[in-house]
Amino acid sequence: MANSEITVAKYLLSRLKEIGVDHLFGVPGDFVLGFFNEVLKSDIEYIGTCNELNAAYAADGYARIRGIGAFSSTYGVGELSAVNGVAGAFAERVPVVVITGSPATINFRTRPLLHHTLGDYQVPLRIYEKITVASTELISGETAPAEIDRVLSACLSQQKPVYISLPSDVVMMKCNQPRAFLFPASSQSDSSALKEAVKEALDMLNKAKKPVVIGDVELIRFKLQKDFSKFLNKTGFPYVTMMWGKTVLSEQNPQYIGLFEGDRSRDYVRNRVNSADCVLQLGALMTDFNTGGFTTNLDDENTISANICSVKIKHHFYENVYLGDFILQLTKKLSPRDAATLDIQCAAEGCTHRGTETYQPDAPKPLTIKRFFDRMSHFIEKNSIVIAETGVSLFSTAEMLMPQGTTFIGQTFYGSIGYTVGATLGAATAAPDRQTVLFVGDGSFQVTGQDLSTMIRNHLKPIIFLINNDGYTIERVIIDHPYNDIQPWHYHKLVDVFGGGMGLDVHTEAELEDALLQAKTANGLVFIEIHTGRYDCPESLRKAGQSMAKSNHLE
Repeated sequence: MANSEITVAKYLLSRLKEIGVDHLFGVPGDFVLGFFNEVLKSDIEYIGTCNELNAAYAADGYARIRGIGAFSSTYGVGELSAVNGVAGAFAERVPVVVITGSPATINFRTRPLLHHTLGDYQVPLRIYEKITVASTELISGETAPAEIDRVLSACLSQQKPVYISLPSDVVMMKCNQPRAFLFPASSQSDSSALKEAVKEALDMLNKAKKPVVIGDVELIRFKLQKDFSKFLNKTGFPYVTMMWGKTVLSEQNPQYIGLFEGDRSRDYVRNRVNSADCVLQLGALMTDFNTGGFTTNLDDENTISANICSVKIKHHFYENVYLGDFILQLTKKLSPRDAATLDIQCAAEGCTHRGTETYQPDAPKPLTIKRFFDRMSHFIEKNSIVIAETGVSLFSTAEMLMPQGTTFIGQTFYGSIGYTVGATLGAATAAPDRQTVLFVGDGSFQVTGQDLSTMIRNHLKPIIFLINNDGYTIERVIIDHPYNDIQPWHYHKLVDVFGGGMGLDVHTEAELEDALLQAKTANGLVFIEIHTGRYDCPESLRKAGQSMAKSNHLE
């Protein structure tokens, strides 16, 4: 092999490493083994999961911490098992690289009835084309480098998953050595449209007596938090986040007034947003969970909505205006405001916000959801990663005030139950030095719980709180029938089954205190099973259930 050439597998792995992938999640299968052999020789560490769905979830959780994640599996039976995980990443705008080990290229031409195939060898590619922003089937060493670079660039620029099919005979084909990767340039605004949008926005904001800012998920996905922080520091404006944008900045920020979710918001937050004479939305996506079941009721006449590549002001639309440029121009041209004139009640000082109240355990009392999460508000450490499963956990942790430096992860839009077990594996792998805390329900855990063993195998140390409330509570609040029941497990004993970690069983407030003391000094994974009532859940989830029941004609 000439010095100017390497194999396609090595090219792909060097590119992944270059853009920030240090770990590859996956499940072996015969078509991908040749590629996995090369992974084991590379600088990227292979993390084997129990199934392909959790590999996809792990890559998603990893990407939310590191900026990009990747997983690999075999053709057909493997990659199709992972489709739901990739669909979630697509919906939630998470950059995940999917690498499928495929049959040799000759099989794509002759289509033999080979195991794991569907007769039509293009079916998996066509499925993935619907849930990725770029896809490719590598067919030769000559074309592979350009295709790999094209797909990875799309992943980074659009912050969504991409798909690479790597046939078994292409793995060791020769290709050119990689040059320095050309990271995608930031989107460029149309200068005229930007100028007009900024002018109209400035006119509204300068006239406003009680402006408020909504910061949401696109600020996180497109790494605009620093620009957002500078904007707030310059203007002094108060801001809220929606559930999807939780922890976009520190929730200890003196200008942060709380979580806004329409009619489900705390009274002060709801009234402050509804009474604002100008609402500036930055990166907000108006999903049902984000908007409290579409109850935000913002007045178009007072609202400026800026998304990643467009701005809407009143009834005017400005296309090709990049969110980052819009924020920078507003920061440059707006004058500072006196905080005393802006009606700012800092969330960190608000006596009605979870995490600002004192907590005293009532030793013999059985735990309730409210009391448990009140206690958790004082347990989470600075710079933690907090992961919340869809349902009781998501709606309860959303109302917690997070400490400085905390990252919050929840599948707030796609809402696939079971997501967080794999996501915890990925996040803890991405940042092993940070405290990772998972809140997950018993029903969700039963979907994907086996990769608890992968965390133990890889010496990860998350603290996992499993809320055992006897079934699918998120479904019970919509309509309660026997299909919401599940087989009860002794969840805390699973650490023994899987061969490591500390398992604890908690029924009372006193037992919780003892468990938290043990968790603080543990040197490994901690799994705490929390027992609460079957119908015990936050009021926000109950209201969400009522809304879903109505929209699905289940009342």
